Amino acid sequence: MSAGPPLPQLTPPLRAPEFTPTPTLTPVPTLLEVLRGLDAGPRGLTEGQAEERLGRFGENRVPDTRDPSWARLLARSARDPFTAVLLCLGLVSAAVYAWGTASVILLLVAVSCVLRASGEHRADRSTAGLRRLVATTVTVQRRADEDTAPATREIPVEELVPGDVVRLGPGDLVPADVRLLRSTGLTVHQAALTGESAPVPKSAGESDPTGTGPTGTGPTGTDIAGTDTAGTGVFQQPHVCFQGTSVASGSATAVVTATGADTRFAAAHRRTGKPPATSFERSVQGVSWILIRFALLTPPLVLMANAALRGRGLETLPFAVAVAVGLTPEMLPVLVTTCLARGATLLARTHDVIVRRLPALHDIGAMDVLCVDKTGTLTQDRPVVDRAVNAEGRDDPEVLRWAAAAAWWSLQLADLPAPDALDEALLTTADEDALMAYDGVTALPFDPARRLATVVVRTPGRLGTHTLITKGAAEAVLERCSLPDEERTRLRALAAAQAADGLRVLAVATAERPAGTRPHERGLTFRGLVTLRDDLVPTAAEALAGLAERGVTVKVLTGDHPGTAVRTCRDLGIPVAGVLTADRLDTLTDPELTELASRTTVFARCTPEHKTRITRALQTGGHTVGFLGDGVNDLPALRTADVGLAPRDAAGVTRDNADLVLAGKDLTAIGHAVAAGRHAGGNIASYLRITLSSNLGNVIAMLSAGLLLPFLPMLPAQVLVQNLCFDAAQLAFAYDRPAPSALRRPTVLEPRALLRFIVGFGALNAVADLATFGVLAFALRGPGDDEALFHSGWFTENLLTQAVVMVLLSLGARGTSGRRPGPVTWSAAALAATGLFLPMSALGAPLGLSPLPGVYYGLLAAVLTLYAAGLMTARARQERRTPPVA
Repeated sequence: MSAGPPLPQLTPPLRAPEFTPTPTLTPVPTLLEVLRGLDAGPRGLTEGQAEERLGRFGENRVPDTRDPSWARLLARSARDPFTAVLLCLGLVSAAVYAWGTASVILLLVAVSCVLRASGEHRADRSTAGLRRLVATTVTVQRRADEDTAPATREIPVEELVPGDVVRLGPGDLVPADVRLLRSTGLTVHQAALTGESAPVPKSAGESDPTGTGPTGTGPTGTDIAGTDTAGTGVFQQPHVCFQGTSVASGSATAVVTATGADTRFAAAHRRTGKPPATSFERSVQGVSWILIRFALLTPPLVLMANAALRGRGLETLPFAVAVAVGLTPEMLPVLVTTCLARGATLLARTHDVIVRRLPALHDIGAMDVLCVDKTGTLTQDRPVVDRAVNAEGRDDPEVLRWAAAAAWWSLQLADLPAPDALDEALLTTADEDALMAYDGVTALPFDPARRLATVVVRTPGRLGTHTLITKGAAEAVLERCSLPDEERTRLRALAAAQAADGLRVLAVATAERPAGTRPHERGLTFRGLVTLRDDLVPTAAEALAGLAERGVTVKVLTGDHPGTAVRTCRDLGIPVAGVLTADRLDTLTDPELTELASRTTVFARCTPEHKTRITRALQTGGHTVGFLGDGVNDLPALRTADVGLAPRDAAGVTRDNADLVLAGKDLTAIGHAVAAGRHAGGNIASYLRITLSSNLGNVIAMLSAGLLLPFLPMLPAQVLVQNLCFDAAQLAFAYDRPAPSALRRPTVLEPRALLRFIVGFGALNAVADLATFGVLAFALRGPGDDEALFHSGWFTENLLTQAVVMVLLSLGARGTSGRRPGPVTWSAAALAATGLFLPMSALGAPLGLSPLPGVYYGLLAAVLTLYAAGLMTARARQERRTPPVA
């Protein structure tokens, strides 16, 4: 038999590039068009056709992704700009026989690369969980040949091909993307794809020609404001089921439309290429290039200046390398790892937050926009009754009593395993004694086509009379009531007004019928409306207030009706600056969306493509974006965000791709993670500002002194020992306690702001160093008289000024009031003691240091006092101009 035309998809498959462009709605083929395109029929394929298609399309397997090897990850981590400059300095140090410096630098490089490669290797094993979500066998309907009747049998899921007819029952995993042929009471769990916890009703009816999915009615007929993902999106098409989902109830027969790599489940897991650089990576790259420029310029400047002015040539190369090393914060990889690891350990131990990628802790500290879904994050996965009103719009408990009775007897007589979410809300609110007053006779469970549920109960006190209670979508119920046209129009408007306010609406009607007659849902008496709202997460309001205090703006990206999302925001106290729906978003260009996204709070009717595009637009607008998701449909946006968050019960692959894993979808835990990230980020930023500004000042002073003195201002060994003391003292920043103000705004390492800081304060430090040069000239009666004394004096001054910088800049304008000495203060004291006592100790002589005269210490105290005053004045001006971020 001919292979036939290419097999069509119900909608274009979600290949990686389709996460980026603006999505468009395309007409969905009818069932007849699908079968024709598949060259198949409801009787199933023949064995020959199945064998031929298996060879053509391949096995029905989720494609494996080859992850980089550990060795490749290790080599890739060495390409980091900062790691590269350290590696170069280490090799140059080895070339000039500075073995101690070379050993320390190369060890730090090795540790940094191993830590980074190990973390990435663990994160790249995310596809291992795919197999758990895919069926292993399937019931298929096939024929031996064209003239043979179809027969059903079990086959391995790998042998399934497009055009096969499969049967699904309760508990079955959907083995491929399928189009329903027949269904009975079918509901499907789509949590692995969409994150929604409630089963979604599916039916074999003809599709909406616009491809926008169901009409918005939930399992008990809720009108307009349906479940969180109701609305646009292929996953809400009622006639289609997807690989990775499972049957909750009912049964169905379906035709396979896509297998293997062409399924949407596989496409959602497909790698989208290299993710964009995160906030931490962008910051580190910016800082690294600043250091690279300084480090590469320093040795040539030293060599050329000494050669031109002092006639010294290559003998100054060790000194030049030592100066360049002194400018470079060698301990940065260790300090960053220590800060982030301590924060991650604290989060895991006290708040059950697992940090899977250490730099993500810095990213969440820098985060100023958090994108969340509504259901399960701001609201719980259940509704609660808001009001019950009669036809006049006044509160009427009788309406709720009728609705609860219908829910109770539907559960009892229809043999349902459990009430759906709306019925459970009705039963929770109802009076049990009132429910027991009725005696159920029969029930017609909810039908997506009718959008109704009906029960028949015996009328209390009236033998031979039964009462029919119908509840469901307002439109469907009103059509069955005996009402004048103008009254029906008024009641429709009443229901629409409630729905527009973000409420789910159930209409209730009754009728009395003689006992023994068939339930007839016509000529009903309208009783009223029951409105339901989403039950808010108890901790959400407090957590959102905490995030707002820390400068984090929450954006709600939901598939829900915009009215429902706005109502939730209003109930939680979230100011709604703007609402953008998917149809409007589709008309915007990327620059227009970037400008509008920052001013919009609610993005409604969102598909996965929309969420990804919004996330990227916010990043383009200069924001550091976090994304909280739990379904496979959230993967593209979660990977695009600077920091991806997922709850522990999220879909396995979503959890494996997240940077932070939470114990639950609780914004309180995110608040704790933000605080930990800002704590770590603040310490890293303080270390960089203080260390680089001090190092730059020392380098400027050394270059200047090297041109003025007939000898080197400090021996290479002395420069390296001094640098080692600096590094050891600066590790205290990993254990510092930032002020509470440091937690109130995002901690961002902005390279230009950092450059301005280190140049300004570095110049001030250089002035202090050069003033010390004058003090030494005066105290020693000419700097050329005793080279060893000059080296000792400058060695001591450098360590003391470094200690002063560490204390004063870490405290800033806050001063010491109400704050006990912390690790940085004690470390600075130890550094100062080293500077004072090392020259006069037994270890000083091997380094070329000697004791200093008493007059020097008095003059040095005066220089340090003036320097401290200037330092505090400059810092106070800087803090008034720019609020501190660390």
